[in-house]
Amino acid sequence: RQGPRPGRHPDALNLRGAAMYRVCLVVIARNEAALIGRLLASVKPWVDDMLVLDTGSSDATPALAQAAGARVAHFAWCDDFSAARNAALDLAAADWHLVLDADEWLIGGGQALLELKQQRPDFVGSIELLDQFSDGQDRLAHARLSRLLPGHLRYAGRIHEQPQHRLPCRPLPVQIGHDGYLPERLQAKRGRNQALLLKALQSQPEDAYLHYQLGKDCSVYEDYAAAEASFARAAALCPGEMSWWPDLVARRLFGLKQLKRHDQGMDFAQTQLDRCAQSPDFFFALGDLLLDCAADLPDQAPGLLPLIEDAWLRCLEIGERPDLSGAVAGRGSHLAAHNLALVLEGTGRAEQAVALRLRFALAA
Repeated sequence: RQGPRPGRHPDALNLRGAAMYRVCLVVIARNEAALIGRLLASVKPWVDDMLVLDTGSSDATPALAQAAGARVAHFAWCDDFSAARNAALDLAAADWHLVLDADEWLIGGGQALLELKQQRPDFVGSIELLDQFSDGQDRLAHARLSRLLPGHLRYAGRIHEQPQHRLPCRPLPVQIGHDGYLPERLQAKRGRNQALLLKALQSQPEDAYLHYQLGKDCSVYEDYAAAEASFARAAALCPGEMSWWPDLVARRLFGLKQLKRHDQGMDFAQTQLDRCAQSPDFFFALGDLLLDCAADLPDQAPGLLPLIEDAWLRCLEIGERPDLSGAVAGRGSHLAAHNLALVLEGTGRAEQAVALRLRFALAA
């Protein structure tokens, strides 16, 4: 009788009688020579295998990946992330697949990856993604993404692809860093995602998620008019409570502020008070929009200042919510406290401002 297959063995037993499952890092990459080593070095101690699918590099990415201990294969890029992801998953052929990109790396949670070797692949594991970005200051945004997949699962979607499944999802204590939104990285891939999103929308014009992602892409590159058009379309099409909704709302309010469309922003925010009641990012963006309006229209400032103060107080009451997709670290704590302290100082409450700054300096 034949023994279990060496690559995938769903019910294989080791000598101690415990099920053993193989875990493989799966990466698609092109021209990532500067980053691929960081990713592979961070993950290698915790997995059984690493597969890098090169999609047409003209630099040393394949050689560096191989030197770092990864299996390397090649794929002809066809403007379809799912096609590339699925080709890589086919080649990886493990029981568990950890799907990451070259501009990501493991920060913490290696032990949870090791423990997958003893866990049947009958659920999807989500990881915490920590996005580094810059808006004049270094910031950190949080997201939870399904990146630990049972071996049989595959992706759908030309861009911002999603694994297709009906399995239960389980949050795992795995933290992944991501710095692809830093300015120099953004410029290197400017226009790429937008072209793919527009192509995807040609065949799926009623897909709210694609319109949301197009709005994000336009906003990142400071095309706020185009972002607003996409966010408005996504809002009109949104089928219900989506995990990305509070992020859309906060981004849309920021864009409307940049466009000086304060009244439209306030009207939209009014409709979201219940839906985003537990999002500090929503109230932070609302306070920011109201402050910008007060600066532009000084005669309205006395009436707006209490609303601005209430918005940032609400941020502090809610606190940090890293579990919400797109949540920016600090908007439920020190960033909101800083803005609120400025309002307190400007309205003759210097002692309260000092106490607030001290409170959150100590908390930090």
